[in-house]
Amino acid sequence: MNMNGDNMMIFAGSGSRKLTRAICTWLGVPMGNGEAIQFSEGNTFVRILENVRGRDVFIVQSTVFPANDNLVELLFWIDAFKRASAESVTAVIPYFSYGKGDKKDEPRVSIRARVVADAIEAAGVDRVVTMDLHAPQIQGFFRVPVDNLYALPALCDRVEKLGLDNLVVVSPDSGFVKQARKYARHLGVSLTIADKERTAHDETAAVMAVIGDVRDKTALIVDDFTISGGTLTAVAEQLIKHGARGVYAMVAHGVLGAGSIERIHESPITKLLITDSIENQPVTFSDKIETVSVAPLFGDAMKRIYNRESVSEMFG
Repeated sequence: MNMNGDNMMIFAGSGSRKLTRAICTWLGVPMGNGEAIQFSEGNTFVRILENVRGRDVFIVQSTVFPANDNLVELLFWIDAFKRASAESVTAVIPYFSYGKGDKKDEPRVSIRARVVADAIEAAGVDRVVTMDLHAPQIQGFFRVPVDNLYALPALCDRVEKLGLDNLVVVSPDSGFVKQARKYARHLGVSLTIADKERTAHDETAAVMAVIGDVRDKTALIVDDFTISGGTLTAVAEQLIKHGARGVYAMVAHGVLGAGSIERIHESPITKLLITDSIENQPVTFSDKIETVSVAPLFGDAMKRIYNRESVSEMFG
């Protein structure tokens, strides 16, 4: 689409160059000119290569692969834009790292998401746009406005085009039931829950039971992200044991680490849908993984923010 965004400028961080280019194409605006350099000792340097004085700037940067480098780079971009007299700086963070660190659930640990939020705010950001936060309460860690978008419309649209018969949505654990119910409602199907237990920080989980009937149905596991693929594959195996005739999966963020592709490829999962919120994965995808673009989703949100329109209306 084309829009009159004379005062709008969109820049890409090192973690989201492809997605930023797709967003700019969808909006019909040029991508801002800037550069990020990694020096030999590990220091990061960013430089804006055009005038941003008095402009509404959007910097797009997923903070993962590598998480800490991309996070620090984002802070430097925000600071650079503020020092260059941008009218406003919106940090568009498709994948918000440290989202699992939202609480002090054991002794002597950091609430990492709060520290990250404080750092982004201290750098001078005016607004944050992200997608499918692991813990929605992270929005409350900020004093600036935070828009938490949902990949649900884009993912469900792709699922509907697959034409799967006798579909049932499966939540991989009790903690994701509320969001999984939204997927089920959007697709007009029923919901089943897998009872999962996680006992350590090794990204593995045991599936204890499947609550609901999946016999002779096509099961669709939904989640906000996967790292090792362990939960998805464990749930898929249990669904097949409980009589499901096929298993698909979709997650908002494919945070696919070492070993995840092999695990998913060898599992009963027919296809895993992910979004392009993360683009620097250290793995090579198998033919079981399909990427759905959320560039229109972010583009629409950014257009609405620029035009002072409602973002929540995007999701009904």
